[in-house]
Amino acid sequence: MEIRLSRKEDLEEIMAIYEHARQFMREHDNPRQWSAYGWPPQELIEKDIEEHKGYVAVENGDIAAVFFYDEGRSVEPTYEVIEGGKWIGDEDYAVVHRIASSGKYKGAGSFCIRWACEKSGHLRMDTHEDNYVMQNCLKKLGFEYCGIIYVRTDHDPRLAYEWIREGK
Repeated sequence: MEIRLSRKEDLEEIMAIYEHARQFMREHDNPRQWSAYGWPPQELIEKDIEEHKGYVAVENGDIAAVFFYDEGRSVEPTYEVIEGGKWIGDEDYAVVHRIASSGKYKGAGSFCIRWACEKSGHLRMDTHEDNYVMQNCLKKLGFEYCGIIYVRTDHDPRLAYEWIREGK
């Protein structure tokens, strides 16, 4: 599997993956995270592509997974306030958002997160309280639970996680 920037010609396949992810969430006791709002909207994915922050994992010519990646000092404004805990590190970090798998390749989501960890050395992510699949994935990958943040779109709470490479 390889990671590359997403392209405009990937858009139809990417949106189909997000529809698959919404269905997967509904079937796994997470009906509210993306399904309630048809998240993410196509306009946002187009913006990710234009800003070179949208990525795909490709296997055998197929898009196996899609995600948003960015890094810097304060790349996620909703992470400025965290309740019930605190972030582990205070330096620059990266974020992965809107990660979704096609369901065709086992471990595609974990592959993307590991790529982001290697690229950045310091990664923050969040997920809905009903998204047990992602919570378990993050724990298996060595992320630590840090508290609760609130998303900008609807101020819905999310469980916040962080991973920092040893020695960084």
